Amino acid sequence: MQGGTPTPDGQVADAVKGNWVDRYAPEWSRPYLRLSRADRPIGTWLLLIPCWWGLMLAILWDQSPRWEDLWIFAACAAGAWLMRGAGCTWNDITDRNFDGQVERTRSRPIPSGQVTVTGAFIWMGLQALISLGILLSFNQAAIAMGILALFPVAIYPFAKRFTWWPQVFLGLAFNWGAMLAWVAHTGTLNWPAVILYLAGIAWTLFYDTIYAHQDTEDDALIGVKSTARLFGTQTPMWLRRFIVATVSLMAIAIILAVQPQGSVLALMLALAAPWAMGWHMTWQLRVFDAENNDRLLQLFRLNRDTGLIPLIFFAAALFA
Repeated sequence: MQGGTPTPDGQVADAVKGNWVDRYAPEWSRPYLRLSRADRPIGTWLLLIPCWWGLMLAILWDQSPRWEDLWIFAACAAGAWLMRGAGCTWNDITDRNFDGQVERTRSRPIPSGQVTVTGAFIWMGLQALISLGILLSFNQAAIAMGILALFPVAIYPFAKRFTWWPQVFLGLAFNWGAMLAWVAHTGTLNWPAVILYLAGIAWTLFYDTIYAHQDTEDDALIGVKSTARLFGTQTPMWLRRFIVATVSLMAIAIILAVQPQGSVLALMLALAAPWAMGWHMTWQLRVFDAENNDRLLQLFRLNRDTGLIPLIFFAAALFA
């Protein structure tokens, strides 16, 4: 019971309370939707937002918006939902023995017995197959980029076993869409997209270090590595560095993309994007509390808004 409301059977510990999966989804589908984190939508946003960054910056780069871009915009949203689901399913398959030993994750569908490993593999394959269908609607260069994205996705779940920096591997996987969406629009990969990708990785290091602080005690007991454990009491200093890296790299990407063909006003508006995003990240740093798990989860989820902020300025720059 929470606040007088019964807790739905099988609800995952860190799920959004009152989410649509637990309230409205057919009962038979809930374990699989929970496996895909459909009850925790923040991950889909964090995967999708770099895609939209890449698309918007690509349009600013060549000053050539097309009706096809509306499909890229929508396809990125559908693909992010599906591939985040497939990636989370793969993560839970590989981490099933660890998850059962961590308080926050032992309620996930596989360790709690809601879904078998075989069922999880089938569900992962179905999501990946539908994602492939969407990817095949893009140009050949973007299709190649999409296939290459599978490598960091496959490696990430194992990273915390061999490096103190698994958040880097998450960043490599979660921000790939910045380059893919750029290529889907332009047909080629250019330096602004690569630098934007690096900015996204720095942002991921920021928000996922905050997230990882929820599990530092359990991670230490089972021998799982993370930047949260590595940084310890030095985390605020490192978060500040990640803010600087995110803002600086995004600004460089914007200058390289907008300056050649865009107006001075468009460049100024676009450069306001990393500035505003940086302020939002700085505010998170000010209220960061490594000992308060509720605050840590709240800040992690707020990064949806952090990532959406640049899109407002990119859109304004398109009309400048």
